[in-house]
Amino acid sequence: MSEDILVSMQGDLNRALEKPVNERHWVMVIDLKKCVGCHACTIACVSENKLPPGVVYRPVLEEELGKYPNVGRRFVPRPCMQCDNPPCTPVCPVNATWKNADGIVVVDYDRCIGCRYCIVACPYSARTSDFGEYYTKKTPAIQPYEQIANFEYEKKWERKDGKSPIGNARKCHYCIHRLNVGMLPACVTTCIARVNYFGDKNDPESMVSRLIANPRVMRLKEEKGTNPQVFYLL
Repeated sequence: MSEDILVSMQGDLNRALEKPVNERHWVMVIDLKKCVGCHACTIACVSENKLPPGVVYRPVLEEELGKYPNVGRRFVPRPCMQCDNPPCTPVCPVNATWKNADGIVVVDYDRCIGCRYCIVACPYSARTSDFGEYYTKKTPAIQPYEQIANFEYEKKWERKDGKSPIGNARKCHYCIHRLNVGMLPACVTTCIARVNYFGDKNDPESMVSRLIANPRVMRLKEEKGTNPQVFYLL
């Protein structure tokens, strides 16, 4: 019996974490032929990062292909592209967002002033703003489970009483708080069809390195010069 994809990727992850941070480069590969549009990855991300209404790090876009009566539908998960040349970072007036040595574009909620320049600059609409909404806001009381602190970027964030990340720009960060303790991103482990592949592009033995070499590979809006680090298999 062949090894499960998740087991293989976990091995790749463990091997990458043994290297200095500047020697690894995290990327994601998404196989569009396998995606069934179940949105399990979206819900897993919302749950893992305790995302409020209006904040979605990983929507699944739907695309209709062909012409009637010969039509089909394709589902396209769209996390942050973690661009090597991110247009969102140079526009920030307070340097609250930058690209980490391991390839992940991050946001410092303590520094962010909520100007939303980065949201406008992103050609993938991969950033959203946290307006302080709650799912139970219009009920008799905001439920405590909506105010439980989250641990994005390995820091405890008490999201209540107007505290960060309320008012901040937010985005996918590959579940960096999971990665650094040896766990794969939540969207990867939750996918029912093993659509998502994650690992270190700098490791020639990793699963993602082998997939990137596939002739089926494409990237979104490469003409923008962003050099996106999310790869799709058509």
